[in-house]
Amino acid sequence: MSTVFSGRWDSASRLLLLLVVAGPLTTPPPADGMRVLAVETIAGKSHWNFMRAVLRSLTDAGHAVTVFTPFPDGDRDNYTEVDTSAAFRMKLDVDLAEVLEKFAKPSSILPLIVTISRSLCDAIFRDDRMVAAMRPSSDGGSVYDMVIVEPVGSECVSHAATAMGLPLVFVVPSPMISHFEGPFLGHVPNPAAVSHLMAGHAVPRSFVQRFGNSVLLAYSVFLVRYAEWSLKRQDAAAPKPFDVLEPVRPSAVFVNSHFATEASRPLPPNVVHVGGLHLEQPKSLPPDILEFINESSHGVIYFTFGSVVKMSTMPNYIQKSFKEALAQVPQRVLWKYEGEMEDVPPNVMIKKWFPQRDILLHPNVKLFISHGGISGVYETVDAGVPVLGFPLFYDQHRNIANLVDAGMAISMELLSVSTDIILNSILELINNEKYSINAKITSARFKDRPMSPEKLIVYWTEYIHRHKGAPHLKSHALNLTWYQYFLLDVIATVLILSLIILFMCYTIIKIIYKNSLKYLYDFKPKSE
Repeated sequence: MSTVFSGRWDSASRLLLLLVVAGPLTTPPPADGMRVLAVETIAGKSHWNFMRAVLRSLTDAGHAVTVFTPFPDGDRDNYTEVDTSAAFRMKLDVDLAEVLEKFAKPSSILPLIVTISRSLCDAIFRDDRMVAAMRPSSDGGSVYDMVIVEPVGSECVSHAATAMGLPLVFVVPSPMISHFEGPFLGHVPNPAAVSHLMAGHAVPRSFVQRFGNSVLLAYSVFLVRYAEWSLKRQDAAAPKPFDVLEPVRPSAVFVNSHFATEASRPLPPNVVHVGGLHLEQPKSLPPDILEFINESSHGVIYFTFGSVVKMSTMPNYIQKSFKEALAQVPQRVLWKYEGEMEDVPPNVMIKKWFPQRDILLHPNVKLFISHGGISGVYETVDAGVPVLGFPLFYDQHRNIANLVDAGMAISMELLSVSTDIILNSILELINNEKYSINAKITSARFKDRPMSPEKLIVYWTEYIHRHKGAPHLKSHALNLTWYQYFLLDVIATVLILSLIILFMCYTIIKIIYKNSLKYLYDFKPKSE
């Protein structure tokens, strides 16, 4: 400090005085009320729950949102809905056989997702209400400032942002979609270190896993691009509007993931982790459920496979195995089950719907039996409850594998279960204290954040608006061709130069060798 008062103003003194006068650095003031156009592109309740949480964060911060959604909740301040349920077929309570047939394997689910995504794009962008929303204002500009949309299986969902020349934000209700990282972010995830979204492991540790992970990544990228190309080819005579323009790249991607349950990995700065954003403030449990839980002296197990799979369609041998196993545990069981069940065990309560979030937060809940949907994963992580997982499709195998890697879960194959296997796994998870301890450790990591997910959403959305789409956040890799990105041109140049140098060395050595032989041949007769 003496240099400041003695008149010798070096750079450190100026900085110190600036901090003293101005105080600590603060974030810029919030952007003026933005006008956001949002589109929910999949008729899945868990998908909408995540998108709705994103939009509520923005409306609570004073921004105006217009959303096209198949799940209308009703308008409110700064929030206007356009009901698209007539064009979007909702998939709820699906038969297990259909789930395993259509959604379990990449070869079936990825082309299906591309087809569904493009059909929804066709429906939404031909809708008169969307056409009106995309129409320029009287001064020739756009009515909106930003577009927020969920990408599913095709970049066609970005058409509104492309056509209106607006910044685009993607909302991904699952962990990052591996086969779309290249088109979205410019970078392909390294299969040696980053497990594919549909992989069955948290981290590819062995050679076999790294090899399989590499094949899965390449195969999924090929499937998606081939399916898109095939559908575009069918429409070649009359191209769709979203196929005419080159899609705009997202300024930011809000991903439903968190490092407490996802392996560490490199990502560009415009990928924002907001796992658990959908978690609402706990509510009071219904009296009958609360009484059932409180009166269980050994605790409670909560059992559900989410809103997609209809549990009553499980094969009889699986249902029988679960009933026989659950009947033998000392805990009471809350089992989400559609329809009527025969031979309900005396310690089991059956309902078509349970308030899952509030049940998991009750201190008497000892175990969560789940399919591994990401929404339920973060609900159980937040509550610190161990998991017995039966993953079925898409990201669920890796979601459960991440919990197993965290030491708070056991993963099983649903079709290979038996009474003894289920019973032993339940008893291991409840009686072995390490699972509950690890669940509490994972929960503490999940809750230890410098900023809430809601504030992250608002900050980054306003940041993009303030900085005109924030092009500086986008990777330069988006400007490269595939062979430039993988340095194939550099590798080819190095190989060619190496071959030229080797050829030159070979030629020089050959000349030296011939001259040496000639010299020796000429020298020998003279010496004789």
